[in-house]
Amino acid sequence: MKIIVQILLLVLLVLPVNGQTGDDTWKPIFDGNDLEQWRVPKKNIWWSIDNEILWAKSDPDKIGSILWTKKSYTDFMVQMDFKFGEGVVDTGIYMRGDNPRNVQVQIGISGSLKKDMTASPYVPTLGYPAEASGVDALLDHKGWNTIKAMTIGNTYTVWLNGVEVMNYELENANLKGPIGLQLHPGNEMTVQFRNIMVNEL
Repeated sequence: MKIIVQILLLVLLVLPVNGQTGDDTWKPIFDGNDLEQWRVPKKNIWWSIDNEILWAKSDPDKIGSILWTKKSYTDFMVQMDFKFGEGVVDTGIYMRGDNPRNVQVQIGISGSLKKDMTASPYVPTLGYPAEASGVDALLDHKGWNTIKAMTIGNTYTVWLNGVEVMNYELENANLKGPIGLQLHPGNEMTVQFRNIMVNEL
């Protein structure tokens, strides 16, 4: 009996905690070395790698940029660490491309609402149809944070620093497209990303 209890405790120690999965189906799409899996914009002045960290920095004209994966995805989870930098940080993760039937998971200050909407869904035709819960207590404005976003069919779920904070269903959502990282136009800002991984479901 004692051996069985010890085995169960060992299993619990290696199980995912607070929504953070750790199995081998996660694949890096940015490992700190290059942007080989991304479509880098021509005349790129926004995206750079320094010390295994992906930096996004606004240009002098503040026209912004989106960094897209070369691959398109259907049902998946994407996870990354992010850290706020200078200025008014307004960024996010595009889930399945950029069109009116897509969700973008916000990171930072919403330009329209003028408040932090991290982990909330933004839809071009709807604005922010839902707001993530408990973010104020979880978000570290000075250090690194981990965000994980999952989309299965029309349903989107987001975890922030290991805690589920948002679940939203978008009717008639676009079901396939690339993942994108946004550097919002009109802002002077920097933001950092690292350990970007995808788990196709």
